[in-house]
Amino acid sequence: MRTLRKLRPLRTRLLLLLAVVGPGIITANVDNDAGGITTYSVAGAHYGYALLWMLALVALALIIIQEMSARLGIVTGKGLADLIRESLGVRATAVIIGIVVFANLANTVSEFAGVAASMEIFGVSKYISVPLAAVGVWLLIVKGNYKSVERIFLVASAIYLAYVLSGIMANPPWGTVLTAFVTPSFHFEVGYVTIFVTVIGTTIAPWMQFYQQASIVDKGLKVGDIGYERIDVIVGSLFAVLVAAFITIACAATIFASGQRIETAQDAALALGPLAGQYAAGLFALGLLNASVFSAAILPLSTAYVVCEAFGWESGVSRDWKDAPIFFWVYTALIVLGAGIILFPLKSLVETMLASQTLNGVLLPIILVTMLRLINDKRLMGQHVNGRVFNLISWVMVSVLILLTVILVITSFFPGWLGG
Repeated sequence: MRTLRKLRPLRTRLLLLLAVVGPGIITANVDNDAGGITTYSVAGAHYGYALLWMLALVALALIIIQEMSARLGIVTGKGLADLIRESLGVRATAVIIGIVVFANLANTVSEFAGVAASMEIFGVSKYISVPLAAVGVWLLIVKGNYKSVERIFLVASAIYLAYVLSGIMANPPWGTVLTAFVTPSFHFEVGYVTIFVTVIGTTIAPWMQFYQQASIVDKGLKVGDIGYERIDVIVGSLFAVLVAAFITIACAATIFASGQRIETAQDAALALGPLAGQYAAGLFALGLLNASVFSAAILPLSTAYVVCEAFGWESGVSRDWKDAPIFFWVYTALIVLGAGIILFPLKSLVETMLASQTLNGVLLPIILVTMLRLINDKRLMGQHVNGRVFNLISWVMVSVLILLTVILVITSFFPGWLGG
C-alpha cells in the first residue's frame, strides 16, 4: 500500500508534465529551420569540430530566454505583443509589428526554399513540392485545433532525430568529437568569426518569444504549471542543440575531412551521399524537408498571433474563421506569399533575406530588453519576478547576444570590416 501511495504522486506528476509539454519543445526545435541547418552544416564542413564547444553557450542562451518567455505567458495570461503594447504604446508597437511581419515573411520564403531544395534531392520539382507543402500547412492550421496541431508539431520535432542518425552513420572519430566539446578555441579569421557569430545569432530570433508565449496562452497553462513548463523549455532547448551538434558532426566527419566546400544545406545532403552513404544523405535531406515544412507552418502562425495580439483582435488555432478572421487571413497571406515568391523568384530575393536578418538584429535588443523589464515588474509578475542571480545572468546573456547580433548585421553588409 505504501508503495502504491508513493507511485501515485509520481504517476500524477508525469501525467501533468505530459499535459503541459509542447510549447518549449516546439519553439526550440523550429529554431533549427532551413537557415539554421545551413549554418550548422557550413560550420561543420568549413571548420570541422572547432565550433562544437560553443553549443553549450547556445543551449544556455536558449534556456534562459525561453524560460523567461514561458514565465511571462503563464503568469500574465497574455502574449508578448499584447504586453509590449501595454508597455510601449500603440505607435511603437505598430512599428515593431511591421518589422516582425516583414522579417517573418522573408524567413517564410526561406523555409519554402528549403522545401524545394530538399525535394529536388529526391527528384521532385519545386512546382510540385512547394504548392503541396503550402496547402498542407495551411489546412493543418485552418482546419485543426490546438491539441491536434501541437501533436503533429511534436511528431515533427521527433523527426529531427534523422540528423542524429545521419551523424552516427558518418562514423566520426568520437574521441576527437568529445575533446572538441570541452576544448574552447577561437581564431581571429574573418570566416571563422562570421560563422561563430552566425551560430549564436541563429539561436535567438524575435519570433520565438512571440510564438512560445502565444502558444502557452492558447494552451491555457496556469501558474501551477510553471515547473512543468520549465522542464519543457529545458528539454526542448537541449534536444535542439543536440540536433545542431549532430548536423555539425555529420558535415565535419565527411565534407570537412574530404576538403570540400559547401554553401547550403542542400549541398551538404548531396555531398554526404558519396562520403557517408546514401542512407546518411537521405536522412539529412529528410531532416531538411521536415525542418522546412515545420517552420513554414510556425513562422506564419507566429506572425498571425503577433498581429492579432498587438491590436486586440481574436486569435487562436482552436477558433474558426468566423471568430478570428484576421488571424487566419494573416496566416493565409504569409503562406501564399512565401510559397509564391519561390515559384516566381524575384531578383531581389537574396537582398530580402539579408534585410530580414538585419531587421531581426534591429528588433532583438528591443524585444529582449522589454522582456527583462516585464519579467522584473512586480505589479505584473508578483513573486515570479527574476531573482538577483538570474537577473545578473540574464543581463549578461542578453548583452552578449545583442553585441553578437550587431556584429552579425555589420558583417552581413560589410563582409570586410574585420579586415582580411
